[in-house]
Amino acid sequence: MTESGPKRIGISVEVPPHAFDPVTQPELFEGVLARRVLAFFIDFIILAAPIFFATIFIFIFGFLTFGLGWLFFWLLWPASVLWVLLYYACTLGSPHSATIGMRVMDLEMRLWYGAQVYHLLGAWHVLMFWLTISFLTPLVLLVGFFNDRRRLLHDMLAGTLVINNDLRAKALRTGRRTS
Repeated sequence: MTESGPKRIGISVEVPPHAFDPVTQPELFEGVLARRVLAFFIDFIILAAPIFFATIFIFIFGFLTFGLGWLFFWLLWPASVLWVLLYYACTLGSPHSATIGMRVMDLEMRLWYGAQVYHLLGAWHVLMFWLTISFLTPLVLLVGFFNDRRRLLHDMLAGTLVINNDLRAKALRTGRRTS
């Protein structure tokens, strides 16, 4: 046996190709960036409402307990972070692979090779979003204009992409054929 060739270890690693091609399937990427921004604002309202009501509750509870209830304000920040992580993990890891805002805007998130997003990756995706947006605010959105798949910076870091869901893609596909 020669030592010059690659060693075999019994595992074959095959990297799957990209599942979604913007050249042959342009309907999957049409209008995604604009609707994605709107979906973010819908999700922001959904996430901010319980935090807002919890803040008011703690504030009023503080008056009723002569200031003692205001000690719960220290729990508000960690609870808010946990709430956001759970929301994104549960919604992106659901069979729809989309948050509520994304579902309203007919979007879904997929792994770059076509598989559905799982719960842990949904939480990782939102962590990458908040990390990149805090350091590179305008660049996060600008990246989407310079690639065919309209992936943002945190999508690339998480290995995901956002596409139109099947119903919207089908409507865009049939609308393009009739015109």
